[in-house]
Amino acid sequence: MTREEFRKYIRENIVILDGATGTNLMAAGMPVGVCPEEWVMEHPKVILDLQKAYVDNGTNIVYAPTFTGNRIKLLEYGLQEKINEINTTLVGLSKQAVGDRALVAADMTMTGRQLFPLGDLMFEELLEVYKEQARILDAAGADVFVVETMMSLQECRAAVLAIKEVSDLPIMVTLTYNEDGRTLFGTPPETAVVVLQSLGVDAIGVNCSTGPAEMMIALVEKMAEYSTVPLIAKPNAGLPELEDGKTVYKMTPDMFADAMRGLVKAGASIVGGCCGTTPEHIRALTEAVKSMPVHKPLEHHRRVLASERKNVEIDLDGNFTVVGERINPTGKKKLQAQLREGKLDLVRQMAMEQETNGARILDINMGMNGIDEKEMMKSVIYEVSSTVDCPLCIDSSYVEVIEEALKIYPGRALINSISLETEKMEKLLPLAAKYGAMFILLPLSDAGLPKDVEEKKQIINLSLIHI
Repeated sequence: MTREEFRKYIRENIVILDGATGTNLMAAGMPVGVCPEEWVMEHPKVILDLQKAYVDNGTNIVYAPTFTGNRIKLLEYGLQEKINEINTTLVGLSKQAVGDRALVAADMTMTGRQLFPLGDLMFEELLEVYKEQARILDAAGADVFVVETMMSLQECRAAVLAIKEVSDLPIMVTLTYNEDGRTLFGTPPETAVVVLQSLGVDAIGVNCSTGPAEMMIALVEKMAEYSTVPLIAKPNAGLPELEDGKTVYKMTPDMFADAMRGLVKAGASIVGGCCGTTPEHIRALTEAVKSMPVHKPLEHHRRVLASERKNVEIDLDGNFTVVGERINPTGKKKLQAQLREGKLDLVRQMAMEQETNGARILDINMGMNGIDEKEMMKSVIYEVSSTVDCPLCIDSSYVEVIEEALKIYPGRALINSISLETEKMEKLLPLAAKYGAMFILLPLSDAGLPKDVEEKKQIINLSLIHI
């Protein structure tokens, strides 16, 4: 199935995912503390029987048990050198289990290490970790990628960018949310949608978190307000409870299926189960939603920028939008001196003051003599992104500086100060598409636009703000 065929399929059908893997493996005897991927390889019949049962009960897409098959997680068990064998074998088992009756999704998740600046894992290193696993999973014959149970939008970005560098397969992404309606790192559902669909993800949604009750319904409803792609809901079978020292999920298949109707009404069209769900839950779900109408995503993108924690919508007929432009060393001797010393105290102060005083977007420009503009831009992006919630505008005359900034920025950025010379635009348009950025363009006559730029803008669906 090509990417275009997959997109058509998920837009026209209620698609059924599988149920839980981990809780069912534990019920089948997998001990706590072992590497799940290795245990499955040693007990292949368990996964074969489980996934066959899911397909028998209506599943259209089965998740291969490659969830923590990245190098960083495998290192915890001393299995990092078996990464190729593990991922290849597990995709093969899933393909054996489903035959031609369902698609196999290559399953990827977080590594467990904190990204810089909270931790010591650099974004570029994480990209390489995800690219390694994605390349293996693609070669193993998976039909689609799923990046799931994500708590960090930045790690979602890394996984998506990595997959797109090594594979043309479709990509689905689901995040997990706390009771406050945000991920562990503070991302609301609408921001996840804006950022991820700008990167070209084929479906976005929620998994794990809670059962299919009011909280998850509210998350899906909020996503539907912004989403131009189908939405996913894969909740637990209710909240876990502790009985006799064991974790149990008490939502019955019929209770689960009835509650899932609410998620489909809220806008989800790709549905399944997470922790605590079984093939019986999927059977009941399939019956409950099979005749329900398929939610149609938005046909047009809303013009929205995003940080990791906040959206800012640009309505050309709405209120004036203030862009704070103080973080620019031109004519600021004190800021220049600090930047040459590698200090960012004044940058941090300026960011907070501008946000407090009403700026909705912050422009970042590091063009000056005596510093490495590219490296300083990256340092400032990290600093400002972790200090304020405003989305950022990347301001430079150099395409290579903008590229490095867009790569590490954990949101949807605005691009400024690139003139419309054909050579620059031919480099920048693909970058904007890759990283999901928006442009500011000065109003020019048609004669001032490079050849075919209007067509290219339509292809990558850029939203342009004329000032």
